[in-house]
Amino acid sequence: MAPFRNSRAAALPAKLSRSWLLASAADEAHFAPALASEADSVVFDMEDAVPAEGKAEARERVVEALSTGMTAWVRVNGIETDYWADDLAALSKAPGLRGVMLAMTEKPEQVTHTAMRLQAGTPVLALVESALGIENATAIASAPGTFRLAFGVGDFRRDTGASDDPMALAYARSKLVVASRVGQLPGPIDGPTPGTLGEKLLDACKVTASMGMTGKLCLMPEAADTINKGLSPSESEIVWAHELLEAHAAGAVVGDGSYLPRLARAQKISSLADSYGLWNA
Repeated sequence: MAPFRNSRAAALPAKLSRSWLLASAADEAHFAPALASEADSVVFDMEDAVPAEGKAEARERVVEALSTGMTAWVRVNGIETDYWADDLAALSKAPGLRGVMLAMTEKPEQVTHTAMRLQAGTPVLALVESALGIENATAIASAPGTFRLAFGVGDFRRDTGASDDPMALAYARSKLVVASRVGQLPGPIDGPTPGTLGEKLLDACKVTASMGMTGKLCLMPEAADTINKGLSPSESEIVWAHELLEAHAAGAVVGDGSYLPRLARAQKISSLADSYGLWNA
């Protein structure tokens, strides 16, 4: 019997997903806890989490899971590797595939070539992990097949020598945010903060949100709920939006040039609160 997928998370559109949980495909025992967690989206990871000698077995493991009732995203190996074509050939027939995350995306055509090897309409999440990928982010965001951008912080830091200080990574995060807007995509997904839970993870989410990013990768199921809270409208924002929308519905007069932007923000907060089930949380 297939594991129970968190029903709330399963019903949420991936464009609104806040927490993206990477579940290692090195062992199928990782799949069920990930699917039952609070993660908005679950990604079976066949790339970083699996050594070269285990790639074929991991691929078989994932296809079997997605053919026997499980549904998930899958992180596939980069287009420059020997595994990319086999990954896509196998996944293209898997009924439970929700989309793929393409590792090491550096050029727009890499996304398009990936999408062309999958069933029509399968979304591709472009994981940008290098200086070249960041500089090409606008083109990647506008490429046919690109669903959303994500930031591979660890590999980007290795590529550039940048520290994990928010200021050192501000340009890259901003580039992904602006590129997503230009490409008319949902907000980008920030990289994980490994080994961090609780208040420290909430602090990391504040950085993510302040940059304009709307999702975050995580490596532990217990991190998902914190990320969901950290990347949702706050209680005070929801109250403010509710009061403004009530006043508007009652015929509030436009007072100055800031009114319409504030109204739009209130409508967005209200919509997100509905989608995330926050009104009575």
